Amino acid sequence: MSRAFVKEAEAEWLGDVAPEVPALEQFLTRDYGERVWLLRTDTATGRPVHEMSNGLRYALDFDGRWQRVD
Repeated sequence: MSRAFVKEAEAEWLGDVAPEVPALEQFLTRDYGERVWLLRTDTATGRPVHEMSNGLRYALDFDGRWQRVD
């Protein structure tokens, strides 16, 4: 069977990623097709917001799931 086809049930979503920065980096690297890494962490809002090399910012919600922050 070809590896080119992935079952929809096997897809990983941002909210399914372990609540650790290395897991987020691995997920984003797979999703973007090139290496993504942490640039800086901002804690001014009271919770860590991680700016990644893909130009987007991510934080954990109250349930410990990753979400994109605008």
